[in-house]
Amino acid sequence: MTPIALTIAGSDSSGGAGIQADLKTFAALEVYGASVITALTAQNTRGVSGIHDVPPDFITKQMDAVFSDLAVGAVKIGMLSRVEAIAAVAAGLDRHKARNIVLDPVMVASSGDRLLAKNAVEALTRTLMPRAMLITPNLPEAAALLDQPIAGNEGEMEQQARALLKRGAKAVLMKGGHGSGRQSVDLLVEAGGGVARLAGRRVATKNTHGTGCTLSSAIAAGLAKGLGLYDAATAAKTYVSTAIAAADMRSVGHGHGPMHHFYRQWRKT
Repeated sequence: MTPIALTIAGSDSSGGAGIQADLKTFAALEVYGASVITALTAQNTRGVSGIHDVPPDFITKQMDAVFSDLAVGAVKIGMLSRVEAIAAVAAGLDRHKARNIVLDPVMVASSGDRLLAKNAVEALTRTLMPRAMLITPNLPEAAALLDQPIAGNEGEMEQQARALLKRGAKAVLMKGGHGSGRQSVDLLVEAGGGVARLAGRRVATKNTHGTGCTLSSAIAAGLAKGLGLYDAATAAKTYVSTAIAAADMRSVGHGHGPMHHFYRQWRKT
């Protein structure tokens, strides 16, 4: 059976993040991708100049259309900027008994522009976090969800991951890309389980637009193909690290350019 993954997220008009990055990731990893668009953003590699939210009832129609026809094996959730959108997505997930849900709590774009309304943070935590198999916050996002300072070391990263588990998450991948040091270390912490340390070489490049979107969608792709959570996260980490390292093979935009989603396929040609 063809593995199918669904992304529920916002559109990035410059193609480097959001729905576009997710669909590129699914395609690169040989998974069929479907999409539910929650918002339209006017953005490029320099920043976000506008956000147009999709009405909740149309989010519902998109979800019903996809789930009524496609055998969705995994779901990645990205940008949900409003409380009403969060409620519509949660209801759709329940109605269609969605599985293998990966929640990327997108709050701020790589450019620093806020993508999640402040009053929606609690709704995201209360409504979607318990429904997800995995949440994938970066260091600033985890700190914002917990109203704590940003973790400064791996011990603090684990502490914040466990605090998020207490708030309903089943597993947390704390992304260390915003940290420092020669390695970029992510921590996979599961409820009732230990800690898996996923380390990769930190790449010196400004082309990191869409890395969080890509990692979460790569994990969803692995889950759709039948991998367990640890194997899906490990494979996704390797894919993202290599795509970042290959980013400078291209020149796209004048700000934080995108990573190279198709580094495998383009090298073949």
